[in-house]
Amino acid sequence: MITSIILTKLKNAFTDLLPIILVIAFFQVVVLRQPLPQMGEVLFGALLVVAGLSLFVQGLEMGLFPIGESMAHALARKGSLFWLLCFAFALGFSTTVAEPALIAVAWEAAEIASQGGLIDPSRESLNQYAFGLRMSVAFSVGLAILIGVMRILRGWPIHYLIISGYAIVMVMTIIAPKEIIGIAYDAGGVTTSTITVPLVAALGVGLASSIKGRSPLVDGFGLIAFASLLPMIFVMGYGLIIFG
Repeated sequence: MITSIILTKLKNAFTDLLPIILVIAFFQVVVLRQPLPQMGEVLFGALLVVAGLSLFVQGLEMGLFPIGESMAHALARKGSLFWLLCFAFALGFSTTVAEPALIAVAWEAAEIASQGGLIDPSRESLNQYAFGLRMSVAFSVGLAILIGVMRILRGWPIHYLIISGYAIVMVMTIIAPKEIIGIAYDAGGVTTSTITVPLVAALGVGLASSIKGRSPLVDGFGLIAFASLLPMIFVMGYGLIIFG
């Protein structure tokens, strides 16, 4: 039974990765007409990716999704708006700080900024810039999840909030330094990655399931949209402070 489950998970992970493999193989063989360098390492790395993806998906199903929903149910039953909002903010902030994609992008942005003469090339300046960028994004995601939870509780229409948010993004794009705009738009994507999405989605579904008159399908989703929107605004604001 266990062997069958493991093989099924590996097969599903391989099926998900198959389009990527086919695209790389096609361009390498047909367009570039060159063999893959270090074929043995590439194949071994691909096997590790398949195994890692299957383990990650299994971990989501066993751990992150259930704990997110159960905590949402428990906080809703407790009936404390203060602790529910504190949990929403803390969840968004902490998961974003731990997001590997954000760590990588923040450090890359710091290195490029130093090469462009925007910040001092010292190690301390690089760390400060990257840390400030991460904290800006993490705070914005925490606030975004808090707003999303308030939307579920109050029944606010999501499209009004999203349209208003993107109107602010457009205004910020006009006034923000051009050096930060691309990073800000990318920050909206890297925040919603491997760690943040499962917990936040589970929180929304669990909360909507616990409140009378709320639909998990209609009201439970949409938190990720706020988590992608607010970082763009906050990072451009961070650029206004850093670059003037």
